[in-house]
Amino acid sequence: MAYSKENYGDVEPKAPGMHFLRDALDCDSLGITVVEGDSEWTGMEHDHADGGQEEVYLLLEGSGTITVDGEALPLDVGDAVRVSPAATRNYEFAEPSRMVVVGAP
Repeated sequence: MAYSKENYGDVEPKAPGMHFLRDALDCDSLGITVVEGDSEWTGMEHDHADGGQEEVYLLLEGSGTITVDGEALPLDVGDAVRVSPAATRNYEFAEPSRMVVVGAP
């Protein structure tokens, strides 16, 4: 089939507020995640040095901060941040928010 279609709300979250769509859409190398959280939500610090995956974080609703290699970058609606594979990253929301994270090697 030339396409896959899935509603992220129908995908069981792998962690609170995190809907991973790679498997649901049968993607070979692209990862896409929808993250929803409130002002208490904080992501886990991580990198993708082993897999060589760069990521783009796009804030759709709300506000927050993404920290890349120790540098805190405030995020407003519409902001997109690309993070290289070896860089550590973590993000948190300042209010109820929705973000899309896309990654590929």
